[in-house]
Amino acid sequence: MNLVSPTAEQVRVPRGVERLVHGVATSDGAGVKLTRVLTQPLQRRLDPYLMLDAFASDDPRDYGAGFPDHPHRGFETITYMVAGRMRHRDSAGHEGLLGPGGVQWMCAGRGLVHSEMPEQADGVMEGFQLWLNLPSSEKLSEPWYRDLQAQDIPSFTLPEGVQVRVIAGCSHGVDGAVQRAHTEPLYLDLHLLAGARHAQPVPATHNTFVYVYRGELKIGHTRVPAQRMAILANAEGADGVILECDEDTRVLLIAGRPLGEPIAQYGPFVMNSHEQIFQAVEDFRAGRFGAPR
Repeated sequence: MNLVSPTAEQVRVPRGVERLVHGVATSDGAGVKLTRVLTQPLQRRLDPYLMLDAFASDDPRDYGAGFPDHPHRGFETITYMVAGRMRHRDSAGHEGLLGPGGVQWMCAGRGLVHSEMPEQADGVMEGFQLWLNLPSSEKLSEPWYRDLQAQDIPSFTLPEGVQVRVIAGCSHGVDGAVQRAHTEPLYLDLHLLAGARHAQPVPATHNTFVYVYRGELKIGHTRVPAQRMAILANAEGADGVILECDEDTRVLLIAGRPLGEPIAQYGPFVMNSHEQIFQAVEDFRAGRFGAPR
């Protein structure tokens, strides 16, 4: 674990909860059972984020077949493992094995075909996959990939009883493992002890949401139970969010600067127009994903 020293931060005008979202049970890949928390109808509201999936099971039949080869173009995938292991391979020659607490950050850019396969016969498999949009200027950029193990994620513990893992962005003066210029993502995994309080500054211009995956959270007068996403209001002048809890709670706090660009999605392809989607399908069928230019 990468422990670093934080600086004190304050939130004077906290955001409230706009609405709570219950995820949709579904399956993906070769039948992996998961909950789709951020669905396609929320893409515009939570721009630059496109999707959030949560998966958790101790039954290998729910996840053992994994996610065999499938394509992506036009956005970034961020896979965060809470428990279990997942191996990544892609058509650009990248390969890596994610362990508990690890993050795989992949920019699909102009196109990749990859697989994500569990590497254990039994035990708990738990984690999240988040899709982050790319600006139009980078949708056909060169793909890249990073494996970040648990020890590569900066983390710190605050006197208020909060452990913070900074996957992306910055919290309390601590820079996260990844920075992205256009969308300025903030991605925190927060572990709050019972009675803890956490103040996190977030620019008023950024769309923000939290997902509770253990315990129960309080944001202002709103209680957010486990397996719920709270979309936070974009109130003028708000400078952050204050999170509190009465029991041990674990939550993802995610924010980003919206791109404000058209979104055209067809399955694993996210572009700005239908014409670009047609081209993505043609390029994939022609075997151009991951191939040298």
